[in-house]
Amino acid sequence: MGHGHGHGHAPASASGRHTRALAISCGVLAAFTVLEVVVGLITGSLALLSDAGHMLTDVLGVGMALATVLIVNRRTPNRRHTFGLYRAEVLAALANAGLLVGVAVFVIVEAIRRLADPPLVNGLPVMLTAAAGLGANIVAFLALRAGSQESLNVRGAYLEVLSDTVGSVGVLVGGALTLAFGWRWVDPVVAIGVGLFILPRTVKLGLQALRILVQSTPGHLDPDEVTTALTSLDGVLEAHDVHLWTLTSGMEVASAHVISDTDADPVEVLAAAQELLAERFGLEHATVQVEPADAAMRCRTPDW
Repeated sequence: MGHGHGHGHAPASASGRHTRALAISCGVLAAFTVLEVVVGLITGSLALLSDAGHMLTDVLGVGMALATVLIVNRRTPNRRHTFGLYRAEVLAALANAGLLVGVAVFVIVEAIRRLADPPLVNGLPVMLTAAAGLGANIVAFLALRAGSQESLNVRGAYLEVLSDTVGSVGVLVGGALTLAFGWRWVDPVVAIGVGLFILPRTVKLGLQALRILVQSTPGHLDPDEVTTALTSLDGVLEAHDVHLWTLTSGMEVASAHVISDTDADPVEVLAAAQELLAERFGLEHATVQVEPADAAMRCRTPDW
């Protein structure tokens, strides 16, 4: 006797908020990316160009996140995609992480190369441009902050903007020091610092996405604890073949087999199991197969 139970995807209002926040961020960041590239090329500032590179990845990443939200909202579960396209946001987050790692590594390597003979950089236009870029990043940062707690996809975009905000502050400070003291080494050092700040956060995001893609058990859940809890229910003799995984941000899924006592009502056992999984473990979408103890044929568990 197999039964499934589940609630749908995230509320439409949350998706709407995410779409608006991503659209605002993408527009603001795109405008200031162009400005930073132009001034960076004119002044020869690697720190400013690295910040522009990060901002460009912001635009690409936020744009990708926006496209993903739109795709997910429009492609509801159907015959070809019974879970919908919710995994698309995880793929977008992983792509964002890869993009950021690539840019950070490139900037660090180039900055180290420049340390041997740092170029003279005009600090004033660098400062002014970095200040404008900082303002753009703050707008995007505030727009994405709330959604970053609800969606891995939005969190990827949020981390990109956060790293670029730090980058803009670094470029601003570097421009001020260059202007005040003429220190040529400040510009590449700032670029290295920005890259090193970005890498660990980006790697963490990528690992989160990979954990979901390989269907790892969510970090806050313990399969043994869930199995024990199911076994302790009235009328349940045994629970086995318990699987826990994440479909996408905020959508955790479970499946389990339980053997019910001969005298137990399988329907009541099913209801109790689903209630336990939902209320105690937050597993709203759970498929529970109830097998009476005296059944002639038990479930077939593949020997994978």
